[in-house]
Amino acid sequence: MSEAQDRPEPWLVVIDMQRIFGEPGSGWFTPRFADAAAGIERLAPAFGPRVVHTRFVAPETPEDAWVPYYDLWPFALVAPDDPLYDLVPSSSIAGNPVVSATTFGKWGADLDRAIGGSREIVLVGVSTDCCVLSTALAAADAGVHVRVAADACAGLSDADHQRALDAMALYAPLIEITDIGAVVASLDGTSA
Repeated sequence: MSEAQDRPEPWLVVIDMQRIFGEPGSGWFTPRFADAAAGIERLAPAFGPRVVHTRFVAPETPEDAWVPYYDLWPFALVAPDDPLYDLVPSSSIAGNPVVSATTFGKWGADLDRAIGGSREIVLVGVSTDCCVLSTALAAADAGVHVRVAADACAGLSDADHQRALDAMALYAPLIEITDIGAVVASLDGTSA
């Protein structure tokens, strides 16, 4: 058996595609959210059942540096089951795991378990300059090869999106900036 056959297949990790980031009236609206969502819909089928979604949720009681953070954003200090934190409808959600966290970075024991210990992930979602960036750096530190499909991510602005991609590119080869087409091509013969 080859090394590639021994290695768990890569997982698609969809970061925080939630109403709080996708609705224009939200204080955390991400302007190119719909573009990222369309890219994710194109990419997800190539991963079959190897898709996990994450959700950012507020803590019940903010502590430490999170106290002034939520003083700035009181609208977001709601229960995790508030509709504001709902995932937007997507064909890739049904039957796939969802990992919720009160932190920007979603990498940790829960996400590692959800992907079955795979050492390769493809990150997509929002926002490139916050939760995608924070997840990529933590996963890379944990020894996971991270590919970021830039055209299936969105930042708070195009400039912020690009700055985050540029920062993550500094971590090569642990983090690789790529696009939907290259990810799909790399999965030929490995998708479910």
